[in-house]
Amino acid sequence: MLDGDPRHVRGDALDPGDRDAPQPGLLPAGAPAGLGLRAHLPHPRARGPGGVNRLPFVRTNREVAVLGLEANARALAAGSTTSIALTTEVLDSIRQSQPTLNAFRSVREVALTDAAAADRALGAGKRLPLLGVPVAIKDDVDIAGEPTAFGCPGDFPAATADCALVGRLKAAGAVIVGKTNTPEFGQWPVTEGSAFGVTRNPWDLGRTPGGSSGGSAAAVAAGLVPAAVGSDGAGSVRIPAAWTHLVGVKPQRGRVSNPDLFHGITTDGVLARTVGDAALLLEVLAGAPFRDAADADPGRLRIGLSLRPAFTGVRVALDPLVRTAVVRLARVLRSLGHEIVVANPDYGLIGLNFLPRSLGGVHDWHGRVPDPLLLDTRTLSNGRLGALLRGRGLRTANATLRLFQRRVGRVFDRVDVLLTPTTASLPLPVGAIDGLRGWQTDQAIIRACPYAWPWNVLGWPAVNVPAGLVPLPVGAQLLGRADSERQLISLAAQLESVERWDQRWPS
Repeated sequence: MLDGDPRHVRGDALDPGDRDAPQPGLLPAGAPAGLGLRAHLPHPRARGPGGVNRLPFVRTNREVAVLGLEANARALAAGSTTSIALTTEVLDSIRQSQPTLNAFRSVREVALTDAAAADRALGAGKRLPLLGVPVAIKDDVDIAGEPTAFGCPGDFPAATADCALVGRLKAAGAVIVGKTNTPEFGQWPVTEGSAFGVTRNPWDLGRTPGGSSGGSAAAVAAGLVPAAVGSDGAGSVRIPAAWTHLVGVKPQRGRVSNPDLFHGITTDGVLARTVGDAALLLEVLAGAPFRDAADADPGRLRIGLSLRPAFTGVRVALDPLVRTAVVRLARVLRSLGHEIVVANPDYGLIGLNFLPRSLGGVHDWHGRVPDPLLLDTRTLSNGRLGALLRGRGLRTANATLRLFQRRVGRVFDRVDVLLTPTTASLPLPVGAIDGLRGWQTDQAIIRACPYAWPWNVLGWPAVNVPAGLVPLPVGAQLLGRADSERQLISLAAQLESVERWDQRWPS
């Protein structure tokens, strides 16, 4: 067994044939993620053709994504390309992909005006971290002149001002090309809904890219943009990163966004193909140095391998293919000189702390939609339950947070970093939660995604790294204590140097 007390792991102890007993898994369908838009684009029917695994819309040039965020910024500064050229390429690719991939809720044609302004600034010698580089943002944050619907149906008014996150992107010179799809209030690890249809996974169009930042993940994975912003309320950056072969970073609570988002469980994060690009985008959003951590040696670390999820009240079993991929990554880390031990955090009943925050956040958002009756019946049910939990439940959650941080944090007396699966399953099929009742939906998403959400309660950093293609993408989490982003970024970059996941694309 790969559980129990920490011990050195070597030889057959990393044999993927070992099995954890299925763990009883208190989690709801509500795993929200941020703030939200009206559909500007036609979308495929909610039940389009499944099982398609070719991407006729991906341009053979792929200039923007192949170069990446940093390389695009360098090319622009050197004058070897222009922001107009890059932005035109991006907008073209998005238009071509939309009927098939459906990653975007809206596209900003004004991005070409922004690109022209960036080219003038570059010509005048101005230099900013992302000057002229195209990026995408999730449909849960405000950008002036665009609606914010957070995945919901209805006629939403245009935002009158940029939120702080968008302001930082613009201050760094980024050209924001559009807003990406997310499920209603970011509740589910699939990106589907009546407002926009189905967002599909570039690795297999019959599968979901995950959620709730599924549109951002699909756009980066397909090469439409070099990087994108998402948000993470229960794994909403890490889950789609895992299922689309990307790096996804959930930073420390309050590092990037309001620490009270969804009563403290949600923070904005980043998705990119490389650790360096993710670290650069995080640096821009946080206003703190992270990019240089991707070039730093993490040193020899004691890494705890944990395959046991927190208790949730649902029976959970780790897919053997996912288990094999994560254990293989543990072997890679050991070959890099790190010590690997088995170390399972003592989560206790941490789900009791998560529920009032997530469902209370869903309830809060009901008042911001033009017509709540257009919402999914499961969203309405979650909102009603959230209203009941907001009072005493939230007060209890706030009072017990430090207790859970101390309890789980004891694992870091024994290890420096935790390595866990990001999900328990491969990417779910499109329509996997269609027609399910609320409790059935809860059980389905908990069984697929039981590993990410405790770190949202704790508010500590987490990074998804690609764990391989089996044959679809799966991921592993690097989890740290408070304020450990730099250590996690350094370790992820060291892994990338030997795994070279950025060189693998959807066919």
